[in-house]
Amino acid sequence: MKSEKRETKETKKRKAKNGKNFKLRRCAKFVWCLEFGHWLLEFIMYPTYLDLSETSEFSNRVEKTWQMLEKCELCGRKCRVNRLRDEKGICRSGKDILISSFNAHFGEEPPLSGFYGSGTIFLTNCNLHCVYCQNYPISQLENGNKYTFEEVAQMMISLQNRGCHNINFVTPTHFVPQILKSLEIAIKNGLQIPIVYNTGGYDSIETLRLLDGIVEIYLPDARYGDSKIAEKYSGCKNYVEINRSALKEMHRQVGDLICDQRGIARKGLIIRHLVLPGGLSGTREVMHFIAEEISPKTYISLMEQYFPAYRAYEFPLISRRINDEEYEEAKRIMRETGLEEGWWQER
Repeated sequence: MKSEKRETKETKKRKAKNGKNFKLRRCAKFVWCLEFGHWLLEFIMYPTYLDLSETSEFSNRVEKTWQMLEKCELCGRKCRVNRLRDEKGICRSGKDILISSFNAHFGEEPPLSGFYGSGTIFLTNCNLHCVYCQNYPISQLENGNKYTFEEVAQMMISLQNRGCHNINFVTPTHFVPQILKSLEIAIKNGLQIPIVYNTGGYDSIETLRLLDGIVEIYLPDARYGDSKIAEKYSGCKNYVEINRSALKEMHRQVGDLICDQRGIARKGLIIRHLVLPGGLSGTREVMHFIAEEISPKTYISLMEQYFPAYRAYEFPLISRRINDEEYEEAKRIMRETGLEEGWWQER
């Protein structure tokens, strides 16, 4: 995403949330605030996975997700291949976790990138086959390497030590069991920053329920308002139904976005919506659903960064960038539905 984003009026008004309705570990410490140029007494909200890791429940969750690999139903496709035997379904992934890169990323939404970056870990492959994917070398061409759980855990600790505000798993759905095994090790080694689940939104409810109390920040796409269009351009059936069920479950777990005194995200839901040419993303349908069935206080990241990549030139309707009128229309729809929290990208 572009690093420059404009906050809506309501986002500026509500930038600091206190999170009093959530049971989170807290402690107070002084931190140097670059924005204000002085020391700030900050009440740190620690992730709920720390509590879960002190019980047998965390290990039980790891085991349950690992068992799901035997007849894989981690995502909405439900391929039911035996990935424990390294069989591969539509995501082309077997037993081993594949990672393309990890680094501090400063181009995410402002509460995620913050001052020191979001600790992104880009996972290889994807359960969607978007013909316009801008990260297609990673998602479709399998660019990445195998890593052990210990190595992935060390990535998380390294990103935390660099000052990153969170661990941001990009396209994590098909590797949830491997992520949880790695996370269990990282927690024992001192990890204590929020987990961001950065997904295309084609997630099964069963998988998401096993992440309850582990993921602090959900960052899903709501990519389409019409499943037929989703099937044509992302190769998946029933996207809208599966996506909407997933969004409801994510919000049930974490609620609306909560930020600390510095505006750094600590818990909650941010929904991304990529505006496609010719209204193909179904912005009106998506925004009405979010406002009416999720929460009118949902933070929306309205993205204008579409450009024809990968195989997009094979499809005339998406073989161009969006124009100013299309993005302004999407912004107008967002306002009309009462969704005032979030960000627009500068054109």
